[in-house]
Amino acid sequence: MGKIIAIANQKGGVGKTTTSVNLAASLGVLEKNVLLIDVDPQANASSGLGIDVDAVEIGSYQVLEHTKTAKEAIVSSNAPNVDIIPAHIDLVAIEIELVDKDEREYMLKKAIAEIKDEYDFIIMDCAPSLGLLTLNALTAADSVIIPIQCEYFALEGLGKLLNTVKSVQKIHNEALDIEGMLLTMFDSRLRLSNQVVEEVQKHFSDMVFDTIIQRNVRLGEAPSYGESIINYDVSSKGAVNYLNLAKEIIKKNL
Repeated sequence: MGKIIAIANQKGGVGKTTTSVNLAASLGVLEKNVLLIDVDPQANASSGLGIDVDAVEIGSYQVLEHTKTAKEAIVSSNAPNVDIIPAHIDLVAIEIELVDKDEREYMLKKAIAEIKDEYDFIIMDCAPSLGLLTLNALTAADSVIIPIQCEYFALEGLGKLLNTVKSVQKIHNEALDIEGMLLTMFDSRLRLSNQVVEEVQKHFSDMVFDTIIQRNVRLGEAPSYGESIINYDVSSKGAVNYLNLAKEIIKKNL
């Protein structure tokens, strides 16, 4: 049975998409069967795995609307063992369209129920907001990974996100678990980076992954080639970090 993991944080630029794409690719390389669902209208996770976003005719929008099945929306990516349900800018409209639907928070959960058992891991890249799209992802997920960048405002907004997780647990998905907090964009030369790591580990101890994602030029370059860091430069620091994260998650879910 597949483990469904949402990657969420309402702050933009914390490494959600980078983590979604590269964690999926790393799990794939470690011979896990992976589905990446792009639930962000920016569709960066889709283009980051070589999908031509403008040509997407069936994607997460149609799946959430229930006009197409999840099976119909799945396409292969350029990463080994990784399939994807891509996104399109259309997805922007979904929050308005679902507003008056019954059980609108459960649309994604219902849609992926039929394919859940076909994958070892299903990774969902969430939009940088706490709107209906992210709510759908958290309701469908078994757990959530929260990326936190090692920068000045790192912990700002984290309380809000944890409150959202709590209310989802209370109302929509009592089994939702926090898979872990992932420290990203770490630069060991900066005192601030080290302070953020200390602070997060002090406050959240067991909830923080051992793996820390370091700031890495290659990691920033890979998406412009439509490739994961594993395809783009497997020997880079970024690839090593994400492979370590994938191993940590596999070990945790044995």
